[in-house]
Amino acid sequence: MAKVPITLTVNGQTTTKDVEPRTLLVHHLREALYLTGTHVGCDTSQCGACTVHVDGEAVKSCTMFAVQVGGSSVTTIEGIGEIGHLHPLQQGFWEMHGAQCGYCTPGMIMSAADLLQHTPNPSEDQIRHGLEGNFCRCTGYHNIIRAVQHAAQHMSPQRELAQAADD
Repeated sequence: MAKVPITLTVNGQTTTKDVEPRTLLVHHLREALYLTGTHVGCDTSQCGACTVHVDGEAVKSCTMFAVQVGGSSVTTIEGIGEIGHLHPLQQGFWEMHGAQCGYCTPGMIMSAADLLQHTPNPSEDQIRHGLEGNFCRCTGYHNIIRAVQHAAQHMSPQRELAQAADD
């Protein structure tokens, strides 16, 4: 199959790569850009482990072809914090024990970041609704909810996400 060039800004870095039109965004991120924090959990858009932000909105990257996001800005889990300066959601998951095996954690954090961008001080019900479509097979979600609440208390979502996108 003939490859086509696409240009993306991923975590603040612009890249141009040739991709097959049938390549899913999740596979492009993992295999061509080596950003393995975005996980493939189910390949059917059911689990949310592959959640990233495209132009500031949370999307399941296993439901989109890479060519569909050409010209867009993509933020992955690698783009929202760093060692020594974790994003408040990453810090919240650490401090509130929101992760067990950690496989779902990147998608949970990216979905929660989207929620907090739109609802800076969500109720428990709003958090549960905001994380629908993200499955954790290890926990009862209690500590995940606590982690999002902790982050909401420690951040201004618009500022944090804008900083992450600019870095």
